Amino acid sequence: MRVALTALLAFAAGVLLMLALHPVAPRHAAASARPAVAASAPAPAPEEADEDEPDDAWPDDAPTPEQVIYAQPRLLKSALAHLTPRVPGRPNLYLLAFAGDGAEDVFRNEAEYATRLFVERFGPTAHALVLENNPATLDRRPLANWSNLEAALDALPATMDPAQDILVLYLTSHGGEDHSLLVDMDPLPLDQIGAQDLGDILRRRPFKWKVVVVNACYTGGFVPELRGPGTLVLTAARADRSSFGCGSDSDITYFGRAWLVDALNRTDDLIAAFRQAQGEIAQWERKDRFQPSEPQIDIGEGIADKLAQWRKGVPQGTAVPFAPASNN
Repeated sequence: MRVALTALLAFAAGVLLMLALHPVAPRHAAASARPAVAASAPAPAPEEADEDEPDDAWPDDAPTPEQVIYAQPRLLKSALAHLTPRVPGRPNLYLLAFAGDGAEDVFRNEAEYATRLFVERFGPTAHALVLENNPATLDRRPLANWSNLEAALDALPATMDPAQDILVLYLTSHGGEDHSLLVDMDPLPLDQIGAQDLGDILRRRPFKWKVVVVNACYTGGFVPELRGPGTLVLTAARADRSSFGCGSDSDITYFGRAWLVDALNRTDDLIAAFRQAQGEIAQWERKDRFQPSEPQIDIGEGIADKLAQWRKGVPQGTAVPFAPASNN
């Protein structure tokens, strides 16, 4: 359930009042670029939080936490305004990428690469929007939080056709055994998102066709809440297993590399790409002697045919090389 924070609600009410009166300009320069990190194969780290990570990773040269909160409506509006125009007369695909944990660059890398991949490889019928928590992008990317997720999903029907187009929601973060996603950008008090929460969020929206990808540990537990007609659900692990490849030394997770980088650069079939990723991940886990994560798939009625209909309008684009977003 969503955490009730009385003090935060009072603060948010003040924020909304101030936003109605006038915008607030940032007082600080943007966060400095991070050192370049070479792209590499997925690191053999299980998806666990780094205990050595400082509690407060807020950069000195970023906007203040208060300024970041004030800026969210503007940042989200700008991101939505930059979506490419919908192609009429055929199904379009709208990717919403959500990088939940701001303490590790791996999630930002994955979300930003997913947006590049879909737009550059799949042509004008593919559109992408990213929400992310990362110290390097606080002044230019909308936060990946519960409020922005709902606001983005509420705004998209004005741009897309929710009865004909396909929503692809790609969430990447740490996952808990209670089937929740870590949503974190210290010191902001962000609400966590559980399986039932995500299911409720999507059930309240008008999207008929959905692909929901949950890349975190224990995410097979999301399947019962997300499955349904017109919905493809992909998860990085079964309900009682860890997934691998996160951590401060990783550029991209096992699932992100296998499904996004390796498989979707070979095929535009999202289901076939998942089957390929399953096999590749299993090989890596056997080699490293990890307990198999066993990524899960649930194919709702009609969604495979809808994706095939979308693919008829997709040009054969060239492969999109992966590079960490922190290098760009």
